[in-house]
Amino acid sequence: MWKIATAAALTAAMTAAPAPVSAETGRWTAAWASAVQQPSPDVWYPTWAEKGFSDQSVRQVVKVTAAGPTVRIRLSNAYGGTPLRLTGASVGRAGAGAAVRAGTLRPLTFARSVSATIPAGGQAASDPVRLAVKAGERLAVTLYFQGDTGPSTYHNLAQATSYRASGNHTGDTGAAAFAETNSSWFYLSGVDVHGGGAAVATFGDSITDGYAATQDADDRYPDALARRLGGRRPVLNLGIAGNRLLNDSACLGERGVERLRWDVLDQPHIKTVIVLEGINDILLGMREPTPCTTPAVKVGADDLIAGFRQLIRAAHARGVRIVGGTILPAELTGEAEAVRDTVNTWIRTSGEFDAVADFERAVADPTAPDRIRPAFDSGDHLHPNPAGYRAMADAVDLRTL
Repeated sequence: MWKIATAAALTAAMTAAPAPVSAETGRWTAAWASAVQQPSPDVWYPTWAEKGFSDQSVRQVVKVTAAGPTVRIRLSNAYGGTPLRLTGASVGRAGAGAAVRAGTLRPLTFARSVSATIPAGGQAASDPVRLAVKAGERLAVTLYFQGDTGPSTYHNLAQATSYRASGNHTGDTGAAAFAETNSSWFYLSGVDVHGGGAAVATFGDSITDGYAATQDADDRYPDALARRLGGRRPVLNLGIAGNRLLNDSACLGERGVERLRWDVLDQPHIKTVIVLEGINDILLGMREPTPCTTPAVKVGADDLIAGFRQLIRAAHARGVRIVGGTILPAELTGEAEAVRDTVNTWIRTSGEFDAVADFERAVADPTAPDRIRPAFDSGDHLHPNPAGYRAMADAVDLRTL
C-alpha cells in the first residue's frame, strides 16, 4: 500500500540532505554519482528499499567517467531514520554480472576501520584506496550489513543490475552467491578519483535518469555525452525519474529548486550543470494526483521561469556554469503545449542561462514539432529511445561546458 509523506516528513528529509564531504574535497573529482531518494514503495519496478538489508551483501556495478590512480566511495544515509551500520565494504573492477576481476578487489576502510556508522541524515566517504581506473571502466562496489538496516536510502531507476547475497561476500570475486537481482542503487551516492577534469552534471527527471534506455548498456543521454567527451571531463547523471522543478514528491525526489544544492553543487570539482526539468510539472499539474504525485499543482510558464531563475542564481553563486535544456515534445495539447512553448522560447532567447542545449529540436519530428521523431521515440511519446538519447547528447555544444 502506498504511503504518503507528510509535509513535515518532506521538510525533515530536505533538512537531512547530505552535506559535502569535507575530507580532501579539493583533491577529488566525482567520477560517478547518483541522486539519492527516500525509501518508497515500488515505483517503476520492485526494489529492496522499503525492507532494507539484514546479514546481506549488496554488490552494485557503476561506470566511472574519469580516470585516476586512487578511488574512494561515498555513501548516503540521508533518509535513514536511524544510524546505518556498515560492517564491511570493497571495490574492484567489475567482471561479467556480479563477478569482480581477479587481482583487483580492494577492501575499503572508513577512518581506518573496516566498519562504519553513518548517522541518520548523514553521509560518509571511504578512505582512499589504490586502484587505477580508466574513464569508461566499470567498478563493482560491495557493501555488507550484518544487522538490520531498516528502510534504505536509494536511487530508484538505476537502469543497471544490483546483486544481493546472504552473508558477508565483500571479499568474494565470484558471482555465484549473488543470486538475487534488482534495478536500483542502495546507499551508494558517489565514486571519486584523484585527478580528472572538472565535472559536468546532468540534472533533471526521467529523461536524464534514462527511462527506456537499455538495462546495463549505459546508453542514456549522459552516457552518450560522456563518450563524446572521451574522459576529458567526467559526466554525472543526477536525474530522478518523475522529478519536478517546483514541487516535492513522496517517491520522486525533492523539487529541483531545492535538490540542486546537495545533488549537484556539493559534488567535488563540479564546474557545469545541464538542466532539463519542467515536463513533469506541466503534465502532473493537469492530472489527478496519486500518492507519488501529491501535491498536483497546476503551473504556468511564469512559474517555471521563476524556478529556472532560482537554479541559475544558485549555480552562479557557487561559480558553476549552467546550461538550459529545452523541454522535449510530449504530445501535449492546448494550454499545456502553450506553457512548454513559452518556456522553451525563454530558454533559447533570454540569455539568462550561460548556454542552451536545444534538446527539443534535436529529437522533434520535423513535420510535427510537438511530437518526438518516430525513430527516436521509445513508444510512449515522451521518453526517447537510445537513438534519441544519442541525438540529445549530440545537441550539446562541448565548447559551452
